[in-house]
Amino acid sequence: MKRAQEHVPIETVLCDREFDSQRVFQTLSNLGVNYLIPKRINSTERNVIETMDDDEQAVAVESASVHVEAGSHQMRFLYVPSTKGDGTAVFATNLRVGPDEAETVCRRYSRRWQIENEYKSIKNDFLAKTSSKEYLVRLFYFVFAVLLYNIWRLTDFLLKADVDGPMDYAPVLTAGECVEIAISALIPSD
Repeated sequence: MKRAQEHVPIETVLCDREFDSQRVFQTLSNLGVNYLIPKRINSTERNVIETMDDDEQAVAVESASVHVEAGSHQMRFLYVPSTKGDGTAVFATNLRVGPDEAETVCRRYSRRWQIENEYKSIKNDFLAKTSSKEYLVRLFYFVFAVLLYNIWRLTDFLLKADVDGPMDYAPVLTAGECVEIAISALIPSD
């Protein structure tokens, strides 16, 4: 496990499938940035997946190279089991990854959605609405929203720790319930 972590630099950019383009790959490479990008599956990828299925292979790594007007570099296509169910997901990367490390590297991509969901929760559930253009006001509102979010997650974690059930991601205390409790504590009743 430690070996796989050595090959996954923290500075790896995780992009959406819309960035699946040789020009994007080369631009990132020119900037010295490592990337991991889901690949659109076309006939070439389907052929590799069919060969993997015939050989009863769960993971494969194919070497490739990018050649565009902005330059060229070596890259790899990682074929790994999909985290969304049956099938195979394909990723493009310029990381040096072998078949034994491919799943670990690609698992980082699936964790990316957790960050986006957390930001969406901060924005929708905790961030106060303002029309102020004053950056200090907007910054305060955002920092306060992050603080409320962290209080919610900590409270939810402590509630789960007190119960002997599994520590899954689904909250015991919803964001809305947490906001109601915070408001009732901050705003005195008449």
